[in-house]
Amino acid sequence: MAIVGGFDVHRAQITYDYLDTDSGEIATGQIRPATRQVLRSWLERFTGREDVAFAVEGCTGWRFVVEELVRASVQPHLAEPADTATQRGRKKRAKTDRTDARLLRELLTHKRLPESWIPPAHMLEVRTLSRLYVALMDERRAWQQRIHAQLFHQGSPVVSGLLTAIGQSGLEHAKLSPAGRQMVQTALATIASLNHQIEPLRAQLQAIGLHQPAVRALAKQYGIGLLSGTIIWAELGDCRRFKSSDQVVRFAGLDVTVWSSDGKRSAGHLARQGSPELRWALYEAAKCAARSTSPDQAYYVAVRDRLDGKQATLSVARKLARRCYHALRELADEVCIASTYHRQEAA
Repeated sequence: MAIVGGFDVHRAQITYDYLDTDSGEIATGQIRPATRQVLRSWLERFTGREDVAFAVEGCTGWRFVVEELVRASVQPHLAEPADTATQRGRKKRAKTDRTDARLLRELLTHKRLPESWIPPAHMLEVRTLSRLYVALMDERRAWQQRIHAQLFHQGSPVVSGLLTAIGQSGLEHAKLSPAGRQMVQTALATIASLNHQIEPLRAQLQAIGLHQPAVRALAKQYGIGLLSGTIIWAELGDCRRFKSSDQVVRFAGLDVTVWSSDGKRSAGHLARQGSPELRWALYEAAKCAARSTSPDQAYYVAVRDRLDGKQATLSVARKLARRCYHALRELADEVCIASTYHRQEAA
């Protein structure tokens, strides 16, 4: 590669640092503002060259940068943020945008860049929709928790199934102060508004999954439907980049971290350093293990009796993560094939 560089992306500017290996010249500077059109114009200087490569960290904003690099026939490299920070080592001087861009350039030059997988465009679109869905579900859950907190705060009995007819009746007869009643009514109106956005989005994701061979393969696993399968597929992508199923469990943040020193050992807890959407989908699917028809029920019951229901669900979620890994690896290239749904959208 004749030109090797690094981008440090921020909302206001993109700091660049690249090396011309033929002349030994290093160029640094900033691209302002950090927009697609401005970056596209800046990349025109490399028109006609086939030996240009740039690295960018996989943080917010990487998508449009990578897309413009591909459009300009520049080879993109997406760096894994945590591993890149580890490569930086102990800070001996102030961390700046210029030093970050230089670090990426140096790691890429010496082939030590910890690279992340770059999903195809249609998968990024599905990933955006699935993350929106999970965010809306989390917000709806938060409003239900606010209602329960208000009921307890005013000494009212617990109302189960807030979104059911019985739950609505229980809320109407709850003894609340005027302000408490207003809070509950506002929360219910907000939940209704969220449901109005969640339901069509859920149907959209299910329709996408129906046209994806990878999602249909995942849906063969007990507990995984078109919705959770679509989210899992969008987050995992091409599993050939993982060396083992343990890496998928770690990628989902479902691995248990343990700290030990000499004879002391702390209780393990979830790492939670992976995709929260993937973790959510696997956990929701794993809840089905409590059913009598589940092939994992015996395992679920054994762990539940020894620990508790949440730990049992997490254990089943790890099993599902490993099964999804093997299912997606067997499909190979079919995982990244654009669905019929998205071909129609593009047309």
